[in-house]
Amino acid sequence: MTDKEPERYYEWMLWKLRKEREKEMAFKLSNRSKGKLEGVHPDMVKVVETAIGLTKVDFGVTYGVRSVEEQERLVAAGRSQTMKSKHLIQDSGYSHAVDVVAYDGSDVVWEINVYDDICDAFKEAAKQHGVAIKWGAAWSEGDIRTYEGTAEDAMNAYIDLRRSQGRRPFIDGPHFELM
Repeated sequence: MTDKEPERYYEWMLWKLRKEREKEMAFKLSNRSKGKLEGVHPDMVKVVETAIGLTKVDFGVTYGVRSVEEQERLVAAGRSQTMKSKHLIQDSGYSHAVDVVAYDGSDVVWEINVYDDICDAFKEAAKQHGVAIKWGAAWSEGDIRTYEGTAEDAMNAYIDLRRSQGRRPFIDGPHFELM
């Protein structure tokens, strides 16, 4: 036995323990969230299922498919801006969008910086699956996979653009859609 072998074994054991702890810490979708994914395009479902394992912030799915009546109600209330929502069933026969909610333990979190972190996980998941995704807090930035900076940078670029146009930005941090 060489002098380095016990050191290598010790390093390997520490690595193995870290990997096991990471698996235990990974978040999982609840049955309720999985139910909300019914009728959502399989590419988006893959991205969501991968993102939950990558994120530093727990989240659940609150919307997948919406009926026309639900969408009309949300537009009337100012919570959505279009009747051409990707939550409605598209020509593919699926909804192309999801809305998520962030959790800190059992508490719902609405601070936008938390959704930046979730977006970073969606970005990585979308890259892994080769799926083009748009984020609702960075509408002007296109496919979030190809954005060079962080999700926060993308959102700030969108906000700056809207303000330079004299328009108010519509920040929908919980929203992700296929492009």
